[in-house]
Amino acid sequence: MTRLSREKKREQKRAARLAPAASPFEVRVPVDGPGAGGASIGGVPVAVAAGEEIQQAVLSHLHRIATATGHPVHATIHDARIGYVVPLQIDPDGSSHFSAEPRAMGGGGGSGGGGSGSADLAAAGAPPQLPPVVGVTPKPEDRRPSGDPATHRLRAVPEAEAAEGVVPTFPLRAVPESAGESAPTFPLHAVPESARNDTSLGQVQPPTGAFGPPPTMDASPETPPALRNEPKPPAPIPAKTPAPAPIPDLVLTAPEPDPKPTPARGFDAVAEAVLGDDPVTTDGAGTQFLVEPMVRINDAVKAGRIEEAAALAERTVTDAVGALGAEHPEALRLRELAAYIAYLAGDPLRSFHLSLDLARIRHRAHDAESAYGNVQSAATAWRAVRDPEQGLALGRDLIDLWTGLAAEDGPAADDIEELESARARMGRLTERARKAGD
Repeated sequence: MTRLSREKKREQKRAARLAPAASPFEVRVPVDGPGAGGASIGGVPVAVAAGEEIQQAVLSHLHRIATATGHPVHATIHDARIGYVVPLQIDPDGSSHFSAEPRAMGGGGGSGGGGSGSADLAAAGAPPQLPPVVGVTPKPEDRRPSGDPATHRLRAVPEAEAAEGVVPTFPLRAVPESAGESAPTFPLHAVPESARNDTSLGQVQPPTGAFGPPPTMDASPETPPALRNEPKPPAPIPAKTPAPAPIPDLVLTAPEPDPKPTPARGFDAVAEAVLGDDPVTTDGAGTQFLVEPMVRINDAVKAGRIEEAAALAERTVTDAVGALGAEHPEALRLRELAAYIAYLAGDPLRSFHLSLDLARIRHRAHDAESAYGNVQSAATAWRAVRDPEQGLALGRDLIDLWTGLAAEDGPAADDIEELESARARMGRLTERARKAGD
């Protein structure tokens, strides 16, 4: 998919740095009572797919909010499974890290019960274990394969301990056989008889012939080539290099052609419209009633209230289709917005079908640019479908329409590499489906 322009990315990063820090999302993972076995963000339950871990579903939801708003998202995770409150920051690029030190639930500054358990843990003198968090990788210790530390710290021994012989020592472990086999060895050779004789240092030994025949000692020495008085051949005369032909002034002064900028398409174009600072407008008379709900939808997306934005978009699309018709430009524009919000909400199937229907409508209207943008949105949602059988069924419909667009004049024909990439994914999905059926 075509990425956002560099200027737009810089504006988003600048806005992210200047944006005020929003209050963190409250994420709760209970172990009993209502909601046990799941999680909630701000009181709204998080949908967990089959086979997906709870923490991965929570981080994916928070990452979609960070992507939509264009700035990092802060969350406070109350995980009752491990008994800790973990402050996290999730960046738009998908990375996450601690925004503060994790603390035991019910500890200083926390909320809820469990204070007696933390007090007992502190009284026992046992240091708390940091909770495991997806996306944050602790630095491993430097240890040997046997589990022993690679190094030991040395300290000064008090005189009383040294006198009594109670100096602590580190246990010595037997070296396993596998370690002994991996040590490098060198073959031993028999020493020649001539080398066994005692000889004073510096005395020259005759050659033994172990590395070849000894040199001939009675041959007359030859004069080294460097001492011979032989005439040197004359140095060659270098050929003259022809001077380069003068370049006409027209070539030097001609301006370079400006590269044609690639417009934002698909969900990139929708995101620019939603997150941008331009005021919301419509195409003219009879559509002014859509301005106010579109402003509310954009504000909800910017604030990360994706579920609220999805509900507003559904109602607004229904009102626009009823008043203007299903294929009115403003109705189509709202359906594009609904497809984008469905993708942010983690519903790639609905997002795919909405985008592919829009691409068919634009293709029938001979609007190649808009049709290809909707195809790009459908391809983005399609890549989020992980089931191979479902992905193959959706991919056939997508590639059939995409191939028809590429056969005509337009942006799809100029961007044929994207179509080849989609076909390559179909091959990978076919292989995955075959392995799953075996």
